[in-house]
Amino acid sequence: MSGKLSFILSMVIFGAVGVFAKYIKLPSSEIAFWMSLIGACFLLLMFFYKKERFTKTTVLQNKWPLVLSSLALCGNWIFLFQAYKETTIANAALSYYFAPVLVICLSPIVLKEKIVVRKIFYVCVALVGLFFIVQSQTTETSGHYIGIIYGLIAACFYTIVTFTNKYIRGLKEPNNTIIQLALAALFLAIYLFGTNGFQIVQIDIKSISLLIALGIVHAGIGFYLFFFGMRHLKGQSIAILSYIDPLTSLVISTMILGEKMTALQILGAILLLGATFLSEIDKTKRISQ
Repeated sequence: MSGKLSFILSMVIFGAVGVFAKYIKLPSSEIAFWMSLIGACFLLLMFFYKKERFTKTTVLQNKWPLVLSSLALCGNWIFLFQAYKETTIANAALSYYFAPVLVICLSPIVLKEKIVVRKIFYVCVALVGLFFIVQSQTTETSGHYIGIIYGLIAACFYTIVTFTNKYIRGLKEPNNTIIQLALAALFLAIYLFGTNGFQIVQIDIKSISLLIALGIVHAGIGFYLFFFGMRHLKGQSIAILSYIDPLTSLVISTMILGEKMTALQILGAILLLGATFLSEIDKTKRISQ
């Protein structure tokens, strides 16, 4: 399988995660736990099948970034899955895709990157797009509005994951992903034991099937294809193909599930995705130069 096809398939899988999470009758925290655990086990099997090894010294050198990133990953999935439950898949995906804009805003502070006027323009356009998306839902039910807020909180946690992984050194893939998924499962297990406990025995077969599929397909196969594809693609190709993720969510939301989008929301989606797209292209061009 080519690197491009692998990456495209991973983006389709990531874009379809809302269909799984939305209809699993479990709290978002427990969905995140089982997805982390199943995904870590699946990748661990692939890891041993390829006869690879963990380097203890490298893991210990990166222990604090790994812990912080795993905690942020927990928050990311909990709020993202809750966003899918509270609003449409399109709303959740679009608000969550505000994460690249947050990365642009915080990069000069966290990574000491130079402030570029074009980036400020992209951020302003994306903010207008987000305003249109939110504005189109505030006149309807409060649930949609809350769902969008959850999506934005998930985006904040994903931004922390992005920045924290910049400080992880010498840890190859899928080692990094296996460790972070395993740590996320551990932290979520502790959280569940301290709150409502596990409710998986109370759900139906359909939800259990969706949960297993979410763990294997999204966290397992999706991440495996994602990292395999990244190794064989240039930065600009990755930036462009990444937009298959939110577009898949929009197609599933509107054409398959029949969830409606207003004209104002469509305009907001174009502005938000367009601004982040141009920013990514601009970034990869500067890096190649």
